[in-house]
Amino acid sequence: MLPLSLLKASTTLPLLVELKSGTTYNGRLVSCDTYMNINLRDVVCTSKDGDQFWKLNECYIRGSSVKYLRLPEEAVDRVQEEEKKWQGGGRGRGRGAGRGRGRGRGRGRSGG
Repeated sequence: MLPLSLLKASTTLPLLVELKSGTTYNGRLVSCDTYMNINLRDVVCTSKDGDQFWKLNECYIRGSSVKYLRLPEEAVDRVQEEEKKWQGGGRGRGRGAGRGRGRGRGRGRSGG
């Protein structure tokens, strides 16, 4: 299970994000990208000291500023369900994907 797949499976779930600066954001995950940039909705932002709070409709957090994420257990269950779906496909994901073997016949050579 990769961290990015775990994060993507957490869409619509509550999420706690702590930044390197110490500020925390609690909200519902809307989306994330391959750089782990995060969009949250219905957010409560808490200052480093914990004495100030802000309520935000939505916010964007740059992935490089994230110290850690706290996800609910349900996120792990979602990833495991999705992995089972992919594994149950019946066909392997090896090289070629059913295209045959070798170079084929008459490929660019004349008279052979």
